[in-house]
Amino acid sequence: MPELPEVETTRRGIRKHVEKQTITKVIIRQSQLRWPIPTGLSKILSKQVIKSVSRRAKYLILSCDAGHVILHLGMSGSLRVLNANTPPEKHDHIDFIFTNGQCLRLRDPRRFGAVLFTKEEPTQHKLLKSLGPEPLSKYFSDHYLFEKSRKRQLTIKSFIMDSKIVVGVGNIYASEALFRAGIHPKRAAGKVTKEKYNLLTTAIKEVLKEAIQAGGTSLRDFTKSDGKPGYFRQSLNVYGKKGEPCPNCNKPITQSVIAQRSTYYCTQCQK
Repeated sequence: MPELPEVETTRRGIRKHVEKQTITKVIIRQSQLRWPIPTGLSKILSKQVIKSVSRRAKYLILSCDAGHVILHLGMSGSLRVLNANTPPEKHDHIDFIFTNGQCLRLRDPRRFGAVLFTKEEPTQHKLLKSLGPEPLSKYFSDHYLFEKSRKRQLTIKSFIMDSKIVVGVGNIYASEALFRAGIHPKRAAGKVTKEKYNLLTTAIKEVLKEAIQAGGTSLRDFTKSDGKPGYFRQSLNVYGKKGEPCPNCNKPITQSVIAQRSTYYCTQCQK
């Protein structure tokens, strides 16, 4: 599944091809994704200039004078900028056609993605307005996490994966950040100290920045027609390494399930 670093890398990859481009039409081959694509979208966007390509959590936002297209890649979606005459393949559901002869094409084999439209401020859309702060923003801090966690009994791993607390800390990044901060993933969020939250916020920011940086060099070209996401492989310390030696103490990495998600940690370094 595309996580925040992959979505941010996608945003950066398509932005230079899409911003300031004028839409001539929208071709919809499959109107039923996770939610139905708004009717009349092609008419609404005709002759509209895309002014910006932004991101909120794992949503991409294409903004123009008429409003904002909100895109979500779901479980398997990807975006490519192609010649508009490139023949579509089986799972190529939507093309945004531009006057320069190119198109922005959405491929979504499992159809869990979304293409929505709003005339209002996009961050106030019902899917976005309750989201927590961006993890790389100034609003995400140790003080914020500490205050939000007081009297919370759920595990620290579930706490930081809650998008209403902070967006973008997926399963891999939660395991890696907790390892760097030396926090056991099953510890109650309300029992983590302010000092540990300081280490944790730093670790979350570090692993996400490293993932974005890795994506910038190893994600597949956004102008190739195969549409494969090609998500990068980050250098990981614990995730997916059950039984392998901990990079700090050599004790075998443990795997368990927390909130139905595989979790990896070192029982020696994360007490």
